[in-house]
Amino acid sequence: MKQLFNEQAVKRTLVRISHEILEKNKGCQDLVLVGIVTRGAYLSQRIAQQIKLIEGVEVPCGRLDITNYRDDRKEIIANDLSHIPFSVENKIVVLVDDVLFSGRTVRAAMDGIMKLGRPKEIQLVAFIDRGHRQLPIRADYVGKNIPTGLHEIIEMHLSEIDQDDSVLIRELEENEYAQK
Repeated sequence: MKQLFNEQAVKRTLVRISHEILEKNKGCQDLVLVGIVTRGAYLSQRIAQQIKLIEGVEVPCGRLDITNYRDDRKEIIANDLSHIPFSVENKIVVLVDDVLFSGRTVRAAMDGIMKLGRPKEIQLVAFIDRGHRQLPIRADYVGKNIPTGLHEIIEMHLSEIDQDDSVLIRELEENEYAQK
């Protein structure tokens, strides 16, 4: 296992991404943040905090559980962890995820957002883009591109649920690789 980001690098990257979001959107008018459960939700809260420090404005922030929108799941799961206490109608929705891989999670998230209304635009933050897309999806804001092999995995740790803030890369165990 190799550490790619430590706590300071995670913080610096989130500050940079926050500035990029504000620059691209010329401020935070009509901006809402939606983090994909689990780590994307915490990252979106941190970006919202950074935007408040920079602009002095609280950007609405919610979380989306994509479980019921996945293309490999047919039954509906009752325990939906989504919480989006604002309208997405005519808003610039900035979707936040920790690791972008195949693109299927993002596709499911876009389905979930569209069920809530018709946003003006959906933008994507990926803290790590590791490649291997199966769908034509790309991030508007990327913390770091880290090309990986299919035998590798990126783990993002956040202090809200893990011991620390870090990004690690490791080899998949043989039984993990068989499940992919």
